[in-house]
This record gives sequence, structure tokens and C-alpha cells, in this order.
Amino acid sequence: MTGSVIELRAQRSQLRIEDLLEQVTVRCVEDIHDAAVALSTIAAERGLQVCTCDDISSKEPMVDADGTIINADVFGWIEDGKRWWEDHRLALRSPLPRACRYESEPFWVNRHGYFTRWRNSYLDEMELHDFKKRALCNAAIVIPVHLPFGQISANSYIPFERDKEDLSQEFALYGDLLGMVMRRFIAGYVQANRTKRRIPSNCVLSKREVECLRWAAIGKTDKEISMILGRSHATIRYHIHRAGEKLDSVNRAQTIFKAGQLGYLGSSS
Repeated sequence: MTGSVIELRAQRSQLRIEDLLEQVTVRCVEDIHDAAVALSTIAAERGLQVCTCDDISSKEPMVDADGTIINADVFGWIEDGKRWWEDHRLALRSPLPRACRYESEPFWVNRHGYFTRWRNSYLDEMELHDFKKRALCNAAIVIPVHLPFGQISANSYIPFERDKEDLSQEFALYGDLLGMVMRRFIAGYVQANRTKRRIPSNCVLSKREVECLRWAAIGKTDKEISMILGRSHATIRYHIHRAGEKLDSVNRAQTIFKAGQLGYLGSSS
């Protein structure tokens, strides 16, 4: 892919990436249907069918403003045995959403392995036995979208040529574009449907509060943290309690969880 112009197979016309992104942008729930149609068209012109899941922890299907299930009515997964979005165990069983817990960049996958732009040792260790049965396809280009508050969206492009196992060429040609349009669509969809405020706005933790919570997150007690940081037991308790007040938490565990959702605690590895 060169520059910001993409040549579409079917239309033989040229559209700027900016135009394609605008087509899939969701600013309110009323935009969802048309944006989904545009996303489906972009994929179909490249021989691919769209699968979208905005939250792998949720059983709720993605819908437009009228309550229409977009994976069925827009993306075309309606035949018996192909209504994958009805299988609520898929996020735990399928290697596609499972890999999205450990990778944030687009990749493609088949029964032989995960193919990423750089090595991911977590994916290297994942079993791919019975791939077709568990993934419900022979190969897929997968677009993870990691959203605020720890929400993970797992999305795939499946070739219309169902027996096709090698998507290396499609990934090389279209991987960046497919990732950009999917991320734009999912981010807008989630924002348009977000009604609950999970964490107080403009929450800023102090350096000492973060330091205490990082040690607490790996299982250290207040007494152990006080010894590590050279502060009194009461001081450690105060910092963790104060962080909990800022995060509107009901207990220590929720304080750690919310701080982690906001990215204060970083990776433990």
C-alpha cells in the first residue's frame, strides 16, 4: 500500500484512505448501519467477509439503531451453522478472540500458526489443534481493538473462498487498511453505545499512590509495602485508601482493578 490512495477491485475507482475512514465512522447510533454496510463493501471488494465483536466478554450481539443484528443482516452470517455470533462460548474456545487478549496489532492465522509483523511468544505457545472446528474457518485476518477500561474487541475478515488457507498476500496488501477501517468502526460503535460511566472522569493518581498500588497488585500486603518503600504502615494504608476514593472503589481489589484499567499499573511482566 503506497500513499493514501487505495484502488478498489470491483469499482476500478480510487478512494483516499480518509474517504474510506469517513464512510465507516460512527458518531451516533443512527450511523451504525450505513457504516457497517461501508465496512462490508470494503472487505467484499477484497474477497473477504466481515465478522465483528465489540466486546469478547459480552453476550450481547452488535446491533444498529433499529436493533438489527449487523453480523447477520449486514455482514451476511445468516445460514444455519454460520451464525457464529450466537455461540457465547466462542470467546473462550476459538483461537481468534483468544489471541486478541495477547496481541493488539493485526495478524492472520490458519492451522499452521499465527502470522504477525513481529514475534509474539504468547501466540507461539497457543495450541491450534482442530483449528477449523474451533475457529469456524480455514484462515482469517484478525483485527484486535483494545479499548478503554480493558475492553477487548475481536474482529475478523474471512475469505469468501472458504477453502483458502493462505492469506499472506491479502494481509500484505490490505492488512493496514483493514485494520484502520475496523478500528475506526469499532471505536465509534462503542462510543455511541456507551451509556455508563465506569470510572470517575479526570481521575489523577499521585506517584506514591501508584507505587503502592503496583506492589499491592502483585500481592504484597500493606506491611510488606511499608518495608519495601520505607514508609509507615499507616502511610501505605492512607495512599491506597486515597486512591480508592479517587477511583470510587468499594474495596482494595476494585481499586487495583480500576487503576489497571486506566493503565496506571502497567504490565506485570
